[in-house]
Amino acid sequence: MGDVSSPAADFHAGFACFVGRPNVGKSTLMNALVGTKVAITSSKPQTTRRVIRGIVHRPDAQLIIVDTPGLHRPRTLLGERLDSLVLSTLTEVDVIGFCVPANEPIGKGDRFIAEKLAAVKKTPVVAVVTKCDLATREQIAAQLMAVSQLAEFEEIVPVSAESGERLDVLRDVLVGRLPASPPLYEGGQLTDEPEQVLVGELIREAALEGVRDELPHSIAVVVDEMVPREGRDDLLDIYAHMFVERPSQKAIVIGHKGSRLKEVGSRARGHIEALLGTRVYLDLRISVAKDWQRDPKQLRRLGFYD
Repeated sequence: MGDVSSPAADFHAGFACFVGRPNVGKSTLMNALVGTKVAITSSKPQTTRRVIRGIVHRPDAQLIIVDTPGLHRPRTLLGERLDSLVLSTLTEVDVIGFCVPANEPIGKGDRFIAEKLAAVKKTPVVAVVTKCDLATREQIAAQLMAVSQLAEFEEIVPVSAESGERLDVLRDVLVGRLPASPPLYEGGQLTDEPEQVLVGELIREAALEGVRDELPHSIAVVVDEMVPREGRDDLLDIYAHMFVERPSQKAIVIGHKGSRLKEVGSRARGHIEALLGTRVYLDLRISVAKDWQRDPKQLRRLGFYD
């Protein structure tokens, strides 16, 4: 991890975890708090498939935010693995942020998660009412009341990741639950995700834009190789492979005469170049891995371990 300067005795550092049902704005909220894009976002549920850590640096604290896949009742082996990942994370953090959107009524999914959190006895839980920019003051007030009736929370904080409203309050609330500790990461580090994983996630995000509802759960991306172009120090060659479950899905991603795949590659390349700070040549291929979400061997090959 390298040298980390020793802080004052009142420095605090630790881990916060955002949980919530799919598509409540957890990844967007983490990106807003960190100040840069470290987790992919999409209007499609279950976009996040890995536990991703983003790091917030303050003079008095270091807050490591753990973004998790949305908790839901799993219908596939992949779904079971994702839920297992979330539940194991809950026992390892210093504070949990339970995210509920301001613009949607409390539902079965929210109650299901509130029940799961009630079993996590030793970790404080802060309720975060997200997407306040999409709700009226009356809706926000009603949602704060509804959330308060779900369970006993340390605090309830309404925020908007889009407008930045009350993000500073949420930072203070989360930091206030961290233990005294020296910094856990170097000053300039914003995530501990390997670059190849982040690149694969940016490709998957680009592929998710504008596709039919059944596709998000069916797309996986593996980055096979990232190498500097021989004789060029300003160009990186990236070879990546997208996998879908059925030939019909492959046709959707490729599009008419390859137009959609070309669009995905162009969009992903722009985000990757911004992330890595260098020009990129992206070689993007697509294959069918039949029913990979239900096949333990294929899940392991695609990076979803037991």
